[in-house]
Amino acid sequence: MEYDKNVINRLKRIEGQIKGVLGMMEQGKDCREVVTQLSAARTAIDRTMGVIVSTNLEQCVRESVEKGEDTENLVKEAVELLTKSR
Repeated sequence: MEYDKNVINRLKRIEGQIKGVLGMMEQGKDCREVVTQLSAARTAIDRTMGVIVSTNLEQCVRESVEKGEDTENLVKEAVELLTKSR
């Protein structure tokens, strides 16, 4: 799979969020602030995983349709992958 530049940029923003959380912890910030930022990072990671899986699914379905193959298993695999990641 080729990863879109937008997905890579998302991950770089998440990396920045995590570095920010580390900085907050080093500064002794309140745990509520730290947990709030960690929750935001987790949400961003979840959304990025969704984008990656959906983009890959779209590509795989398109290729399978072109080859005349069944796509049911592809969809099941994508759903299972997202379910396992939660």
